Amino acid sequence: MEDPLQNCRSVAGNRHVIFGKYEMGRLLGQGTFAKVYHARDLLTAESVAVKVIKTENVRKQGLLMEQITREIAVMRLVRHPNVVGLKEVMATKTKIYLVMEYVKGGELFAKIAKGRLKENLARKYFQQLISAVDYCHSRGVYHRDLKPENLLLDENEDLKVSDFGLSALPEQLRNDGMLHTQCGTPAYISPEVLRKKGYDGAKADTWSCGVILYALLAGCLPFRDDNVMNMYKKIFKGEYEFPPWFSGEARRLISKLLVVDPSKRITIPAVMRSPWFSRGIKTGDGDFLAPLQIKTTNLTDETVKDDKKGETERPIQRSKSSPRFYNAFEFISSMSSGFDLSNMFETNRKSESLFTSKFCASMIMNKLESLARKLNFKILHSNQDEYTLKMEGISEGRKGKLLVTAEVFEVAPEVALVEFSKTAGDTLEYKRFEEDVRPGLQDIVWSWQGENSSS
Repeated sequence: MEDPLQNCRSVAGNRHVIFGKYEMGRLLGQGTFAKVYHARDLLTAESVAVKVIKTENVRKQGLLMEQITREIAVMRLVRHPNVVGLKEVMATKTKIYLVMEYVKGGELFAKIAKGRLKENLARKYFQQLISAVDYCHSRGVYHRDLKPENLLLDENEDLKVSDFGLSALPEQLRNDGMLHTQCGTPAYISPEVLRKKGYDGAKADTWSCGVILYALLAGCLPFRDDNVMNMYKKIFKGEYEFPPWFSGEARRLISKLLVVDPSKRITIPAVMRSPWFSRGIKTGDGDFLAPLQIKTTNLTDETVKDDKKGETERPIQRSKSSPRFYNAFEFISSMSSGFDLSNMFETNRKSESLFTSKFCASMIMNKLESLARKLNFKILHSNQDEYTLKMEGISEGRKGKLLVTAEVFEVAPEVALVEFSKTAGDTLEYKRFEEDVRPGLQDIVWSWQGENSSS
């Protein structure tokens, strides 16, 4: 039988719709393990970009797995007007879908390839780059692959930082407080990264920003050579020349950015105070450079900061009229052996038994109630959630009456996930309950999760 979640699509004419929400369009680009498509939100008619990643390929490549989980975690963490936004994460048994902001102006690289930029335009892009990088650093995120190819322009000619696949988070720091993975694009890598002796992620990003500023103003790179090793020698020495049209202030700033010794390199806050950088920024424009938190409400696994409780996070609650969304990453984890993204999100949920169903939530609830009565369990509805059902055994067990909770979650349109868990009572008695309940659910179960069977 065809996997009903294989493509999660409905076709009307030539339309290809995923999850009943996004109409897929032309291919924007592709790599070894992912493809990016233009798509349209059917509810808002907004253009979005959808990155499609095959989980089979992810499972085969441990490094890629790490990059994807990091990229998603970072994009959830960093919400800034000059960073490409992540709108939603969805998943099937075979694919992960990242729904992102669509930035249609292309890469900044395309502009530089045509020649140097006028100083005021270069300054605008550099101001927006530094604003985004400063915010990322404030959240403990280090990009590590800043280059014009990863800087996109929107319809208003505003810059958006993209591609956080090589970025680092604080937990990647070693005992010496440094990062050690050598990564990035050769012409933009700082000398300390090349030395492989540990480096400060913020200072490495700062060096890359210096290279980008030089490229914006010159139309070429500061360190260039047909031989990569010769180029590295120039980077180690900080050996480059200024074109004659560079202004004195621009030269001074770049000279402070491209300092070989990271301890003597200018910091991002100092860059923002420099005369060349500050020009054109009005006193009342503080919000332009300030870290901004953009609220999104449709991210499936989104969490919202509770300002009254510091860094404590509380999950978004959905209306009682429909079941809550199940965390997309927990769903992937439960369906794919060896593919666990759940540690990216704080959760107290301890899954005991899960199954997916193609039936609507209300029908599933009716089936659960009917089955509970047949098994002589007392039905206790949850006062907080109409899609949570508590079932209490009538007899006293070794540890009192067995109390089982069943919750119905929405994974995608026409796809629900049901979770059973033991709330009270003896574990062995709960295991017997699981064995008794399965035969009665066969007509609504699509697949039991966490098992190797192909049913």
